[in-house]
Amino acid sequence: MIYVLTVHWRSPQWVAPQLEYLHRNVASPFRVFAVLNGIDDRELWKRFDHAEDLKAPHGEKLNALAGLVVDRASPDDIIVFLDSDAFPIRALDGWLSETLRARPLIAIQRRENFEDLRPHPSFCATTVECWKRIGGDWGRELWTTPSGAVLDDAGTRVLHSLEAHGVDWLPLTRSNTRDAHPLWFGVYGQYIYHHGAGSRTKWSVLDDRKVFTPASLQNPSLGSLSREVRSEPRALLHVRPRDLTVLPAASARSVRQIRKRLLMLAADRQSDRVFRRLMADPAFYREFDESVPDMASGNPDRH
Repeated sequence: MIYVLTVHWRSPQWVAPQLEYLHRNVASPFRVFAVLNGIDDRELWKRFDHAEDLKAPHGEKLNALAGLVVDRASPDDIIVFLDSDAFPIRALDGWLSETLRARPLIAIQRRENFEDLRPHPSFCATTVECWKRIGGDWGRELWTTPSGAVLDDAGTRVLHSLEAHGVDWLPLTRSNTRDAHPLWFGVYGQYIYHHGAGSRTKWSVLDDRKVFTPASLQNPSLGSLSREVRSEPRALLHVRPRDLTVLPAASARSVRQIRKRLLMLAADRQSDRVFRRLMADPAFYREFDESVPDMASGNPDRH
C-alpha cells in the first residue's frame, strides 16, 4: 500500500489536479491523507481517505499524518510526502518500488535554492520501517547551506536523522531543460512536477536578490519618507541640505519596489497560464523538461 500525505492551505485549487495526476500515474493501491486548512467544501474532503483541518506549522501537519499511517500500516508500506502543488508526471510504481529497495528514502533536493542539500517535503518517499527507524521529523530548524544562506524550514531534522543513521538516500534533483524560473515550475528526476508557491504569491528570496542589492535594502523608499513626514510634519522645519542626499537612494529603492510588483504580477500570470495548461494537457511538463521519456512510446515503469 502507498500512503500519500499532503497539505492543502487556504485554497482548493490543487486538489483536483493532484488527485488526477496521482490516479493517472499510480497503478498500485494508494490512499491519500490530507490536512485541509481553510477549505470548507466537505465534498472535497470526501475525495480523500482521511482529511482534517489541523492548526500547526507545515512540518507538524506532515508529522501528524505520518503518525496516523505508522500506527496502521505495515513496515514495507510506502509513505509519500507531497506538496499540494506537486504530483507525479509519469508512472511511478515500478520505479518507486525498485528504487526504495536500494535507497530507503527518495526526496527532492533543491540545490537551485542557495545549494540547499536537504530532503524537501514537496516530494519524499520512504517505507514505514525507514521512517520509524530514523525518527522522521519535518519540524522546522535552521540550516546553513554551502553558499552561506541560512534557511529556516522543513528538512533539516530529516537530513540530520539520515546522516545519524547512515542512510544512503537518493536526492531527486531538478531535471528541467528550460527554466522559466529558478525555483518554480520544476521537474525533478523526470518523475515529479512541483509548481512551487502554489498557494501564495510567487516571490522568493532568490527574486529579492535579483531586484534589491544589500545596500538598497538599507535605504528608505520615497513612500516611507512620505509617511514619516505625514506623521510628523514639524520635522520639515529641521531639514538641512545634507539630509536631502537621501532622496536619490530613496528614489532608487522606490523604483526597485515598482519593479518587484510588476515582476510579481507577471509571475502570477505565468502561474495561471501553466495551471490552465496542466489541467488540459497531461504532457504540459515538456515545456520545462523535454528529457522526460515519452509515455506514448511505452513506459517500462507501468505494470
